[in-house]
Amino acid sequence: MRVLYHLPILPPKMPSGEALSQEIQVLQRHNDGELVYVNPNQDSPVYVPRLLFGLSRLKTLRAREQDFALHHFYNPDPFPYPYLLYLQRPVVYTVSSGISAKRIPAPYLNRLGAVTVYDDRSLQRLIQAGVRNAHLIHPGIDTARFTCTPLPLEDEVRLLVASAPWSRAQFCTKGIDALLAAAQQDSRLRLTFLWRGILAEEMQKRIHRDGLESRITLINAFVDVNQILASVHATITLAADPALIKAYPHSLLDSLAAGKPVLVNRAIPMADYVERTECGIVMEKVTATEVLTAVTKLMSQYNALQQSARQVGQWDFTLDKIITSFQQVYQSAIHKQ
Repeated sequence: MRVLYHLPILPPKMPSGEALSQEIQVLQRHNDGELVYVNPNQDSPVYVPRLLFGLSRLKTLRAREQDFALHHFYNPDPFPYPYLLYLQRPVVYTVSSGISAKRIPAPYLNRLGAVTVYDDRSLQRLIQAGVRNAHLIHPGIDTARFTCTPLPLEDEVRLLVASAPWSRAQFCTKGIDALLAAAQQDSRLRLTFLWRGILAEEMQKRIHRDGLESRITLINAFVDVNQILASVHATITLAADPALIKAYPHSLLDSLAAGKPVLVNRAIPMADYVERTECGIVMEKVTATEVLTAVTKLMSQYNALQQSARQVGQWDFTLDKIITSFQQVYQSAIHKQ
């Protein structure tokens, strides 16, 4: 079947380094799909609110529907975009981030072909809100891209931070400020930040302001993540709100595939998996104190955590699993119509 994929974001500067783009590229290849960006603000002379996204392209989208079996729309939260209801082919709506306890538009979602999430927390919240067409997707990445290169843990801890902020506010809510503060307080901590072309100068200013040039590496370019993971002990991802980041961040899946433990705070749904499999450390809050406590735990338990990461990383999150999950949902959405 052919699938038309929709994204409500502006085209990313580095799509090959952005998690959703990577996932969609995999699904596109498997389903002979195409991708359309429905956010008009790149070309609009005035700001267009997301309630109106897609409407300016609706006529074109409707004219092309005969070429596709269904539409697949990605969004971090279950926002009710009106234009999706005017499409004639079934719509699969993927909520890519964790769903918080905020209002869920169940009547809107029930009019779609299917709604998918990546974690049990979000699935249960949808069901409790009355969503009848909710499905759980098994996350997956190309694990073959990664190899395990152990790095002895001695006097310093090297962490990879690969979830960069999209706005200045996210320096706080994605834990960047907390990580910089932690690095100031503990000279054993070394951080490598992978950036994606946005706010790189702002990050460089903060590193200079805090006097951390010798202990922080900022990489603002597309790189071989497997090679970077070989130079760190673990990967850390933080978010104050589950809607800020994918429920199962690709940076953490990459880390596990390379046999490197992960550090994550509880607001991110993947924390449940990390705690259950003991492949990393779970923090309660996004603060410098919590980061330092987690680093101390990582150092004391590193061998066991690394062993657990190696046991699960190459097996639990393969491309076959995510492709199979979505194929089943696609069939369900088509048969529902």
